[in-house]
Amino acid sequence: MNTMTLTAYGPWHDGHAHGWWPVFPIGFAVFWLLVLGGGFYLLSRRSKWSGGGAERVLAERYARGEIDEEEYRERLGVLRS
Repeated sequence: MNTMTLTAYGPWHDGHAHGWWPVFPIGFAVFWLLVLGGGFYLLSRRSKWSGGGAERVLAERYARGEIDEEEYRERLGVLRS
């Protein structure tokens, strides 16, 4: 009788499956989606920060007095468009 029980239902739950077993695979999937989503978010923020390099150089040139305000605003407009 014991052999029949083990082959029919498996050795862990003796034929009585718990209703909350899908929580583990769903939780595992949600965890990895959050990890991947957070990574993509951080990478996109990083690319936005590095994209401001030209604006930073332009601001530094304006601060040093190499270009006047009119030229600064004109070039800034070109960069942002």
